[in-house]
Amino acid sequence: QVRLVDSGGGKVQPGGSLRLSCVASRFRFSMFDMSWYRQAPGSEREWVASIDTTGSYTNYTTSVKGRFSISRDNFRNTVYLQMNSLKPEDTAVYTCTARGSGYWGQGTQVTVSS
Repeated sequence: QVRLVDSGGGKVQPGGSLRLSCVASRFRFSMFDMSWYRQAPGSEREWVASIDTTGSYTNYTTSVKGRFSISRDNFRNTVYLQMNSLKPEDTAVYTCTARGSGYWGQGTQVTVSS
């Protein structure tokens, strides 16, 4: 059974950092572009960042450019989201997905609050 397991969320103060991880199993991870999405309470799911299969190309939504960094390790079947300079508006459940696969992680809660 394919699994994507998200982890690394938590509560941090504004300006803090978190590193999210998404580990894939029973899945040809290296063949898929990977993305992170987030959903805040009462809001639609929002795309955050994507990375191609080799890690050579990345894209970010405007609000996180310069603060977030997506990366991947194909040997560990893991995609990461390094989040720096966090703001209260970054509070959401963050979920990874393999683009076009239909597979999603279970989500990890990020709360930015003083």
